[in-house]
Amino acid sequence: MKIKAPVKRPVKSKDQNNGGLSSRDFVSGQEVRWCPGCGDYSILKQMQTILPQTGVDKKDIVFISGIGCSSRFPYYLDTFGMHSIHGRATAIASGLKATRPELSIWIATGDGDGLSIGGNHMVHLLRRNLDVNILLFNNEIYGLTKGQYSPTSSMDSITKSTPSGSLDHPFNPSAFAMGAEGTFIARTMDRDPKHLQEMLKRSHGHKGTSFLEIYQNCNIFNDGAFFSFTEKDNKKQNSLFVEHGKPMVFGQEEEFGIRLQCTRPEVVNLNDAYSMDDLWIHDENDAIKANILIRMESLYPDQNFPRPFGVFYASQRAIYEVLLEEQINNAIAQKGKGDLDALIAGTETWVIE
Repeated sequence: MKIKAPVKRPVKSKDQNNGGLSSRDFVSGQEVRWCPGCGDYSILKQMQTILPQTGVDKKDIVFISGIGCSSRFPYYLDTFGMHSIHGRATAIASGLKATRPELSIWIATGDGDGLSIGGNHMVHLLRRNLDVNILLFNNEIYGLTKGQYSPTSSMDSITKSTPSGSLDHPFNPSAFAMGAEGTFIARTMDRDPKHLQEMLKRSHGHKGTSFLEIYQNCNIFNDGAFFSFTEKDNKKQNSLFVEHGKPMVFGQEEEFGIRLQCTRPEVVNLNDAYSMDDLWIHDENDAIKANILIRMESLYPDQNFPRPFGVFYASQRAIYEVLLEEQINNAIAQKGKGDLDALIAGTETWVIE
């Protein structure tokens, strides 16, 4: 486990977003050591770009990670940070937020780190709803340990640990977060900087636990896993970018849409008998429809649905650290600050003569 502090250096630009800081002020002195072409570079760049725009004092920003390629993140950001234990970044972040609620805390984790060994901790962070931000880098493979299949690897995947093909049904990370009753669930991709920046800012602005799944290409062990959704030639045809209050349209010329018949989504052609008025209007506050949207490919495999991106669900619920502080203050008001030595000694003691 390693703890790092930000480096004090003079302001390099007159960007007025955050006390004159620019993206360069969030670049650490560490050499970035990901494989050339890795999608993590884009995620890092977009994060460094949006941090000055958050208005948070640099000394109050903390990045916590577990183990994996994604977990190198804290080294490359000139903020406070911790490279912690496999799968336990969520637990460490929970403890830090509970004791230092004023901090802006980001958790960098991967599909293996966060959903395998760290899955149990992830569930409880989501249900508790601390005001922290989860970045789940999903490349559908274990990259750092050289190419074993992960909880999100598709069935029949040929990997170092599944040479005959994976038999496991894969996790849907966003569905996982919905099942844990998360209050903010979204998905974006490494190869769309504008959308990635927008989702990072939306994550930061949410009061409660934000869960952002990021499709990230591992060009060494799982190259092209998401190319049908991220590359220029296929993106518009296979990707659906949802926006609150807007109809769901996709296609090269936005010629396709999705309508909702009761609880069953359906792809329709807008060049036929359908119009925008027939389409499903996205409501990111509707949990029932969010569940359908996130799972529609697996629920209705007979339809050729595009892969959705954007904010799927956003709601407000009591924040854990606020409730905790209220509980502590009430206890102090009723019983006083207390005496730790007396508490440890207890009331049931005796002397043996």
